[in-house]
Amino acid sequence: MTVSFPASRQRTVLAKLATLYADMDAAYAGAAAAAGLSCEGCAENCCVSFFQHHTLVEWLYLHKGLAALSAERRERYLARARDYVASAREALSRGETPRIMCPLNDDGLCGIYGQRLMICRLHGVPNVLIGGMGVREFPGCEPCQRLAAGNPNIKAMDRTPLLRRLAGLEMELWGSKAGRPPKVDMTLAEMLLRRPGE
Repeated sequence: MTVSFPASRQRTVLAKLATLYADMDAAYAGAAAAAGLSCEGCAENCCVSFFQHHTLVEWLYLHKGLAALSAERRERYLARARDYVASAREALSRGETPRIMCPLNDDGLCGIYGQRLMICRLHGVPNVLIGGMGVREFPGCEPCQRLAAGNPNIKAMDRTPLLRRLAGLEMELWGSKAGRPPKVDMTLAEMLLRRPGE
């Protein structure tokens, strides 16, 4: 099923997402500073982590960044995305968790850094999510876990309010359409290769 939204609503919601992303970045920076975590020079690149993404609003924002690139650069990322999807399927068929470089990674830098998704912004620091399933704890990346082992006073960032705002934007984007937004469960590479809502 392909879905579409009024252009004015889409602009409004994506502008709010940009504000939310800035708040996520600030929350992450504060938590990383408190833990003494820096990604600079890290040999354990998070960009090979296997993440699934779940929101249509982020998918739209990702494509906004993709559309702003030159045709040559965009095609380079799409070619990498096709290779990523094929390699991930092979790994999954063997029962392995894929560890493949993100197709948007250019020599350690994100090719559309301003449009990177929520998990790319919040992964790394210890965090908690409080909801209907109780409290879910995430220890952060391995370098941060090593820092935390030597400092029991490091506190987990509560990402619950940020995720609630993201869920609210998803519903605002959906508007008065009947039913619920379509379920999104894709890797970033899969998102790149499909138009939002397809």
